[in-house]
Amino acid sequence: MNMSEAVSSKNTSMKGGQIIIRGVPSPRQKEFFDSRARFTAYGGARGGGKSWALRRKLVALCIRYPGICCLLVRRTLPELKSNHVVPFLKEYGSLLKYSESERSLRFENGSCIYLGHLATDRDAMRYQGQEYDVIAIDEATQISEYRFSALKACLRGSRDFPRRMYLTCNPGGIGHSFVKRLFVDRKFKPDENPSDYRFIPAKVFDNEALTTADPDYVSSLLSLPPRLRDAWLYGRWDVFEGQFFPEFDEGIHVVRRSSLPSFSRTYVAFDYGFDMLAALLLGIDSDGRLYVTDEIALSGLTLSEAAIHVSSLCKRADLPPDFAVCSPDLWNRRQDSGRSGFEIMQRHDGMPPMVAADDRRVAGWRVLREYLAVRDSSPRLFICSDCTELIRCIPALLYDKNRTEDASGEPHSITHAPEALRYAVMARAYPREDSNDTPLPFTFKGKKNTNFFD
Repeated sequence: MNMSEAVSSKNTSMKGGQIIIRGVPSPRQKEFFDSRARFTAYGGARGGGKSWALRRKLVALCIRYPGICCLLVRRTLPELKSNHVVPFLKEYGSLLKYSESERSLRFENGSCIYLGHLATDRDAMRYQGQEYDVIAIDEATQISEYRFSALKACLRGSRDFPRRMYLTCNPGGIGHSFVKRLFVDRKFKPDENPSDYRFIPAKVFDNEALTTADPDYVSSLLSLPPRLRDAWLYGRWDVFEGQFFPEFDEGIHVVRRSSLPSFSRTYVAFDYGFDMLAALLLGIDSDGRLYVTDEIALSGLTLSEAAIHVSSLCKRADLPPDFAVCSPDLWNRRQDSGRSGFEIMQRHDGMPPMVAADDRRVAGWRVLREYLAVRDSSPRLFICSDCTELIRCIPALLYDKNRTEDASGEPHSITHAPEALRYAVMARAYPREDSNDTPLPFTFKGKKNTNFFD
């Protein structure tokens, strides 16, 4: 006897040739069912009835469109089986058949829900070339943006079926940043169509079935530590467990450009990689407070192109920057040219003198915490509201699971701007005591002529 024969569904019945699916959705679940957006995210707090709604939506699509091909994924297969396969068979066992070997749930009308997992970026390759009419990602914040993008490429087909992707999600996890950007903050890249994305917030208070069956569930969430409680009970996306910089608060650390003071000196800090150049323009006021006044965040730049953009950032400063602090690996010679990144970048006009950063990670993050800490009613670090990339990335940084005093390198896309800020605070720049001081001349050390007998 297979699993689908071993259970009987109490949630479905036949009436007048129609399949009746029992159960009354909450108003938020109805919004989810009614969404026609290409990408719909349903999430926020725990206990909002997201998993039940996702299963019901997939079953309804499979019944409505005979032959439709769906994919349901979660981070791991054991999680998928316990959280969805067993409930699927319990709720809809009379409508579908489960195949362990094929990893599928099949309907008599030819519709199918395939089951998959995405524990690593490599797992995304197994879906290359596949086509699905509907893709559902359960706990989407537990997968990276790369995996999400790989699945987006599979959302296609030649048949006249809806092409939709459904995500359920809670704050936190490796995918927190991209889910928040697309669905909560609605900050889109040029190739992303805002009308394709819809977010439906979920809270436990919306799920009357759960609060009635387990009235103590809300009390258990209320007893959690404050940050975890805010994320799991109230669905707040600006705080979550695992956040590396809980000290960061936009209401405290972010200021308008009109509020910026005059500076005694300025400098630049940048993190370069071909995948991303993150450069910050910083100013120091007379009290030693540090302000990030401008930024650049661009990808696909050569070293020469990066130098041009850093130089243009410097030209936007009211006071010419004294130096540019950057990763020490730019002093390593490139195999292709025999020249270092430092030599390539420093030769460009407008590039301030480059200084190798103190790139100790743990020590650097500790110093940054000191700048973020509020003492005597004020922190030592402020960020101009125009620096949207840095403001987005700092609160999205996660703890490294193997080294809690270090930030995680994943998702990699959010690490560049904070790395540049770490270089900036480790530069230990200080305000000038005398505004008439002139910067020290900057020269390259010449090679000394020597011979064998010297």
